[in-house]
Amino acid sequence: MTTLHDTAVRGFASDNYSGVHPEVLAAIAAANDGHQIAYGEDAYTARLQEVFAHHFGEGVQAFPVFNGTGANVTGLQSMLPRWGAVIAASTAHINVDEGGAPERVAGIKILNVPTEDGKLTPDLVDREAWGWGDEHRAQPLVVSITQSTELGTLYTPEELRALADHAHARGMRLHLDGARISNAAAALDVPLRAFTTDAGVDVLSFGGTKNGALGAEAVVVLDPAASEGLLYLRKLNMQLSSKMRFVSAQLIALLGGDLYLRNARHSNAMAQRLRAGVEAGIADGSISGVAFSQPTQSNGVFATLPDGVADELRKAFRFYDWDAAKNEVRWMCSFDTTADDVDAFVAELARLT
Repeated sequence: MTTLHDTAVRGFASDNYSGVHPEVLAAIAAANDGHQIAYGEDAYTARLQEVFAHHFGEGVQAFPVFNGTGANVTGLQSMLPRWGAVIAASTAHINVDEGGAPERVAGIKILNVPTEDGKLTPDLVDREAWGWGDEHRAQPLVVSITQSTELGTLYTPEELRALADHAHARGMRLHLDGARISNAAAALDVPLRAFTTDAGVDVLSFGGTKNGALGAEAVVVLDPAASEGLLYLRKLNMQLSSKMRFVSAQLIALLGGDLYLRNARHSNAMAQRLRAGVEAGIADGSISGVAFSQPTQSNGVFATLPDGVADELRKAFRFYDWDAAKNEVRWMCSFDTTADDVDAFVAELARLT
């Protein structure tokens, strides 16, 4: 196969732009010889259950799926009756970036709450946590949060425990969208279970694709009482892989050792380098008119730029507008972002400003 793209092109648009980590590719190749039973009755998917139990505790169940939207929709659908609703931040991926899949595929009403930093609090949850028993209102039965959030911010384990306790006391369950869960674990420097199982999360979507996998996510049931029918819903939602061993092998490669942490620590460190470079430029006057709009706590940097700068900067490095009305942009770092990538980006930003 001839390479069809310019391998020298680098960007800061998404951690989905990066390739696959070589150790993940090697794991796929290692799983490739011979025959294995299809649809998850294979040795790799069995081993994956042990790997997830190591990280999240005995008794958890992991259901490998293809993508993050599929994990969120399938996981939430298993947590709700037909009349159930989900409380989420207005910036949540399930509310903004999933093409209406929770509503159209799962029939879930999203009750969204505006936040300044992408994080919900018990008080914010209570803005939509009402109306139980009212036949005219979709019943709020699940709170869904993202770790790390869509704005790159983090919940501490204590904040998550407070949310879980608050939700449970009101008869609701807590779902966690963990598309960048490894970045959160690396930044917080705690085990995965510290802000999931031990904090009271009931069901989570575990993300691998943004952290070096080819295409591997999982719905992880931490409390079996919180989820029903996943065995059937995964197939119903077209998320059941026939050759599941290759999905499971990727997640084993990430979680069987410390690759998930190595990748996440690197992408987080590159985001810190990017922010520090811009801050240094602002301090010495080589960069002007740039301000940060969120703290940089994981692998994303959010900033506002002077008029016209974003489009000029995109001629060299692709990235996305976050809120074009405010000239707010998002710069994402990946497991394969290099220090040279970051320094070249900062230098070009300085030239343009």
